[in-house]
Amino acid sequence: MSQELFFPVIETERLTLKPLVVDDSDSLLEIFSDPEVMRYWNTEPWVTIQESLDFINEGNDSMRRQESIVLGVYLKSTGELAGKCMLFSYDKESKRAEIGFGLGRSCWGKGYINEAGEALIQYGFNSLGLRRIEAEIDPDNQSSAKALEKLGFSREGLLRQRWEVNGIVSDSAMYGRLESDHPAQHDQVVHASSV
Repeated sequence: MSQELFFPVIETERLTLKPLVVDDSDSLLEIFSDPEVMRYWNTEPWVTIQESLDFINEGNDSMRRQESIVLGVYLKSTGELAGKCMLFSYDKESKRAEIGFGLGRSCWGKGYINEAGEALIQYGFNSLGLRRIEAEIDPDNQSSAKALEKLGFSREGLLRQRWEVNGIVSDSAMYGRLESDHPAQHDQVVHASSV
């Protein structure tokens, strides 16, 4: 499989999804140091710029190894970094990966997760040849549950007491979407290319 497939630039109506660069580290830290953004994550809010730099470097390394796709979500209107989206835990043989996303609070409620998520899902199915995409969320995270359902995911199960962060134990709700599932209805144009 071509390495370029793991460094795509995906365009939607309002967004550009592309690999993160070192210059994004300040914006990334601003987003993921927010306790509200990190409320349902299995890690604590970021504290230092090094955490941003490590995330960018580790993401790019994992793409070079063809293990994941880690993209920044940029607003076309301003060029601002709105957040990130990822296909990770890629299993070529089983044709599956896990999806994840996070947006800065100022970008919540504007449909960006749906737009970026569907574009990344279609890229996974059409370009990577995935058959299945999974998502794991805190069952209390109703916003993510609604976003996944809107993206055509089905809740498939509950893993009890899966995570512990700062002494707080939480479950995980498991979601899945198959390439053969009826796609969610979307009126967006998606264009993908390799960098």
